[in-house]
Amino acid sequence: MEVAKIVTLQHFLTVKKLQVEQVESLIARATFFKNGGAVPQFETPLYAANLFFENSTRTHCSFEMAERKLGLQTIPFDPSTSSVSKGETLYDTLLALESIGVNLAVIRHSQNEYYRDLVELTPPQKLEMGIVNAGDGSGQHPSQSLLDMMTIAEQFGSFTGLKVVIVGDLTNSRVARSNMELLQRLGAQLYFSGPRCWYSEEFAAYGTYRPLDEVLPQMDVVMLLRVQHERHQAEADFSAASYHTKYGLTEKRYAQLKEKAIIMHPGPINRGVELSSSLVEAPKSRFTTQMQNGVFMRMAMLESVIRGRHLGGR
Repeated sequence: MEVAKIVTLQHFLTVKKLQVEQVESLIARATFFKNGGAVPQFETPLYAANLFFENSTRTHCSFEMAERKLGLQTIPFDPSTSSVSKGETLYDTLLALESIGVNLAVIRHSQNEYYRDLVELTPPQKLEMGIVNAGDGSGQHPSQSLLDMMTIAEQFGSFTGLKVVIVGDLTNSRVARSNMELLQRLGAQLYFSGPRCWYSEEFAAYGTYRPLDEVLPQMDVVMLLRVQHERHQAEADFSAASYHTKYGLTEKRYAQLKEKAIIMHPGPINRGVELSSSLVEAPKSRFTTQMQNGVFMRMAMLESVIRGRHLGGR
């Protein structure tokens, strides 16, 4: 089995600066791991801490599984029982973890670009640990984006000319922002759909807004976004049932999809809102495949920072 080229990075924070060649190498490396390729053996023990200041199931557990598969030792961290509750800054929390030997911090935070305050420090403040962004506010979600690219590549082999529609809660979605960056760069033709009020002109540079029923039969990939109910409770005219009827993937809409089209969702799914419950595990759905691929892509991402920072003795 051919060993894929390893990307090396000091931190893994955003997809904005990734080159096409780097994305392709990360997909190839993750695929290598998925197909049973040899996991790197590090000469010295490595320690990781997962700091999730927002709730998560898939991303949190997936990173921990990836860490364990790479042989990293995971240091438990719970924000609710940490000194964060006493007012400790994120920098001081990481300084404490680094001082006891933690090499990598995987962080999900509600603040957009929280990482800038950590990686753009000037002496005497400076962190030596690697930081991996597991999601920042409504900004970026690089690991979800890359596992999505891996899933699409498995299905189609190439992105050139693929027609992809991203549907739903665009304004609040870090998944949409990360994916539109990479999809455009990789050569896909991008569309946006869902409630018009959740679309803003920031997306116009990447694709075109179209009503879902107008574009659905031509799409190769239908990328559904979670409706973030917690952000729409104050909207008097919003209802889950109405959303599903107007913008959700119903069985009737599913029947209009191309034969080889796939549907994707980053999770968690609101069943009966973004898509009918009967379609979560339908033949065209790649929901579980995305979660499976997430472990291997996060292995490749973690490895890129380990190598980039010359950790592990090799």
